[in-house]
Amino acid sequence: MQIQNKYKLNNNLFLLTIGIVLSWLCIAFLIYPNINLLIATFFQDGGFTLEPFEKLMKSERAMRSLWNSFILAIAVVITVNMVGLFLVFIMSYFEIKGMKFLRFGYYSTLIYGGIVLVAGYQFIYGDVGLVTNVLLAIFPDMNPHWFKGFWAVLFVMTFSSTSNYVIFLLNALQKVDYQTIEAARNMGATDFQIIRKVILPVLKPTIFALTILQFIGGLGAFAAPKVVGGEFQTITPMILTFSGIVSSRDLAALLAICLGLASMILLAIMTKVESKGNYMSVSKVKTSLIKQKINNKFTNVIIHMMAYVLFVLYTLPVVLIFIFSFTDSKAITTGKLTWDSFTLENYITVFTNASAYQPFLVSIIYSALTAIIVVGLILYIARLIQKHNNRWTAILEYILHIPWMLPSVLIAMGLIITYSIPNAVMFNKVLTGTVGILLIGYIIVQIPFVLRMLKASFYSIDTSLEEAAKNLGASNIRAFFKVLLPIILPSALALVALTFNSTLDEYNLSMFLSHPFYQTLGITIQNSTSPEALQDTRALTFVYTVLLMVISSIVLYLVYGRGTKAGK
Repeated sequence: MQIQNKYKLNNNLFLLTIGIVLSWLCIAFLIYPNINLLIATFFQDGGFTLEPFEKLMKSERAMRSLWNSFILAIAVVITVNMVGLFLVFIMSYFEIKGMKFLRFGYYSTLIYGGIVLVAGYQFIYGDVGLVTNVLLAIFPDMNPHWFKGFWAVLFVMTFSSTSNYVIFLLNALQKVDYQTIEAARNMGATDFQIIRKVILPVLKPTIFALTILQFIGGLGAFAAPKVVGGEFQTITPMILTFSGIVSSRDLAALLAICLGLASMILLAIMTKVESKGNYMSVSKVKTSLIKQKINNKFTNVIIHMMAYVLFVLYTLPVVLIFIFSFTDSKAITTGKLTWDSFTLENYITVFTNASAYQPFLVSIIYSALTAIIVVGLILYIARLIQKHNNRWTAILEYILHIPWMLPSVLIAMGLIITYSIPNAVMFNKVLTGTVGILLIGYIIVQIPFVLRMLKASFYSIDTSLEEAAKNLGASNIRAFFKVLLPIILPSALALVALTFNSTLDEYNLSMFLSHPFYQTLGITIQNSTSPEALQDTRALTFVYTVLLMVISSIVLYLVYGRGTKAGK
């Protein structure tokens, strides 16, 4: 009895210690920086002030950026839905010749995205890009800077967003019962009527959720406006500009707060509408879809042409980036390929020159540390939430989802303003300007996704397995490591790979939090897109991009490809 009481006391002390540590982590990195951002913005010189609003209203650049962000968000919603729906129907509903081949092109943005994708499009369509050089040869009077401004940003944002859009919508399309389509066809319905009255009602919930997410993405766009926006600047690039000026930091903070409020309101609307369950599937029996032939010859030709044009638009940057990564800087600048242009010098430089491989090495270290720390930490927290399902773990779970509600720029501004001076919460340590603050930012933004996935994995385990281990005399720790961990380990390792992959070319947080002497790959790639960039730097960027695509492809295959084959 005395041994049991001692064990219980030690267990309670351990849980108390863990509770204190987790409370400090939540307060120091998830709660206090965001609250302090509000305080620093609206409470100046010891009192409440609306001066930041006055500065915002008087700043023509700031107001224009707000207006541009909402215009872009609306436009992105329209174009992504149009392109995304078209891709979904030609991939799974209509019979299109060569679709197995075309599908790889439509999914190409899964292996490169963010600043890497934007830089790729800039190199292809920019003032010294291959497409631009070809067009200039045909139209000498053409403006070489044609790929700038709103339409360039919208073009890049559209093609960078549709792959994930298609994946989610394809899953929703599988819920359609083919018998209802056959019934509608037997009643004389046309293909258009079937899509509008049978299929779209099933897809509406997913389309609505994706529309909200696309709107939020357009609102907080950073890489595309920064690289190809020109004079068309949105909120996030403007926040970066203002945050670099001490006297304008309150304006940068206010813009970040506006962005965060808009995101939270939209997410709340999405959650509210989804909870009401306004949309119902007409499908009652699971019958797989059968691809439909397009009977109208003219329509069939047009749709096939559009399918192949989209394929070219998706794959052209990938193919040209790969080819030009093996050419010298002259070929990249002029866009003219000859046999003498091809060389392995770019790859040799990246792997042997310290200044060339440093950005890659820095990003790999940051990504590896982020993946290991966040998965290791959340592995324990998810287990804690599952095992101790009470009010405190529920509060902890809500707090850990805060980064999902806030844009990364708001998180970055909170960390910069809060820890730019000695602070008692951080034991009077200054974090701004150190190499650690970027790692903290990376970990924060990855927490919600990892938590959601690991929590789902824990709840899928049969509890009788752990109970059987305990009945055989195993302690809680031994039962975890011997029974639960082997089951959960594949999911944890997959999350390590996905987290590493998504952090490797991260750009948004890096621009705000990175150390000037240890810049990440995302910043290096962005710098290479500027007109002042050296030709050799641009050549190395192609190599970085190819390496990132190879790593992303390997990760996606290990996480999804092998699982798919195993399931067949």
